[in-house]
Amino acid sequence: MTELTQDEFLGGRLRLWQPKAGYRAGVDPVILAASVPAVAGQSVLDLGCGIGTAGLALMARVPDVQVTGVEVQAFYADLARRNAQENAMALAVIEADLAVLPKELRAVTFDHVIANPPYFDRGASVPAPLGIREKAMGEVTPLALWIDVAARRVKPRGYVTFIHRAERVPEVLGLMAARLGSLQVLPLTPRVGREAQLCLIRGRKTGRAAFRLHAGVVMHEGAGHPGDRESYTPLLQSVLKHGHALPFPTGVSEI
Repeated sequence: MTELTQDEFLGGRLRLWQPKAGYRAGVDPVILAASVPAVAGQSVLDLGCGIGTAGLALMARVPDVQVTGVEVQAFYADLARRNAQENAMALAVIEADLAVLPKELRAVTFDHVIANPPYFDRGASVPAPLGIREKAMGEVTPLALWIDVAARRVKPRGYVTFIHRAERVPEVLGLMAARLGSLQVLPLTPRVGREAQLCLIRGRKTGRAAFRLHAGVVMHEGAGHPGDRESYTPLLQSVLKHGHALPFPTGVSEI
């Protein structure tokens, strides 16, 4: 039997069960959820929802948003359902492979589609030792399929938002450009003067605005890690501890 831990997110507003060993949700899905410009009454599809972190964090921030998660691994899908129930949230979880989504899901579209897909192309990296961790971190389903499914399931004028490694942004943008418009990239920089490691990438179905590369969001204060103490910037603390939004910068109208 897999040993579990129950961990706090959003300053304790969410308490989520996840495996003690193997893939564990961190700040990435919380940041992804914070970036989604959803409003009450809208629908969101979370591809590869894992234990439900992104969807539940979004539901904690936006009242009356409807979130559906898709997860291929039964173990994580069951945890997502348990986490939703124990946090009194109506997250719908569908256990399915992206390549063979059930008919009822293929019949609907959503205002937003989000994804925190496996980061690592196993053609250029080493697999993780634990099977459930490897399936969550190592890319088995091609990135092109993730983006194809997202583009098919989002409504016209709807948004697709991914979080991914910086080195894979050109690939993500190339795939999105064939299906989505109004592309934007928001880099996440560990510290001032450091290169971005993660990026939020967004496209809009039928969007026609020019590509935008935003200034990076700095995640930590100071020049180095201060031991066991947290060093998140006030902006990141507001996102991770208080469940606030992390909007893409505005100022140029989107078409």
